[in-house]
Amino acid sequence: MTKILVLYYSSYGHIAQMADAVAEGARSAGATVDVRRVAETAPFDVAQAAGFRVDESHPVLDDVNQLAQYDGIIVGTPTRFGRMASQMAAFWDKAGGVWFQGQLNGKVGGAFTSTASQHGGNETTLFSIITNLLHFGMTIVGLDYGYQGQGGVDEVKGGSPYGATTIADGDGSRLPSAAELDGARYQGRRIAETAAKLKA
Repeated sequence: MTKILVLYYSSYGHIAQMADAVAEGARSAGATVDVRRVAETAPFDVAQAAGFRVDESHPVLDDVNQLAQYDGIIVGTPTRFGRMASQMAAFWDKAGGVWFQGQLNGKVGGAFTSTASQHGGNETTLFSIITNLLHFGMTIVGLDYGYQGQGGVDEVKGGSPYGATTIADGDGSRLPSAAELDGARYQGRRIAETAAKLKA
């Protein structure tokens, strides 16, 4: 059976919701899915002052060597000034041995993100994740236009051919919409399907 990891960092819960939707999509394709988060690296007083959520239900993945157990890895992080959050970058920065041994070569990867505004760096953040995954030898699957819910201008919505996105608004008050969550599910399913085909 295909094994998928959804690995995320979420400050305010938006990416956590998207991660659960990605996992739903991957499971719908018959994959076994683990949802894990990376550790918070911001000092406690800074995180508390910023109102970061500290009650995430998914366990932390500390051991980078566990990455090799998976056929596909889908990475989610909010934007930090147009790039992935430092918490996620710090996790991958510890994975030099995994890279050196080629343990992820040929496996499937994907990315999803959140931004405050429609033009707040969602695609550059996706590319910062994708760039990392390509360096690890992974085959990237985005959010193709088979998911038509990312089109249209009838409502504010995230979505990019490079990966699922959501828009949180500057104060974080906007939660992922139905269309954005469906995009995350679609991408999760496509990644699991692709991983199964490459594994066969």
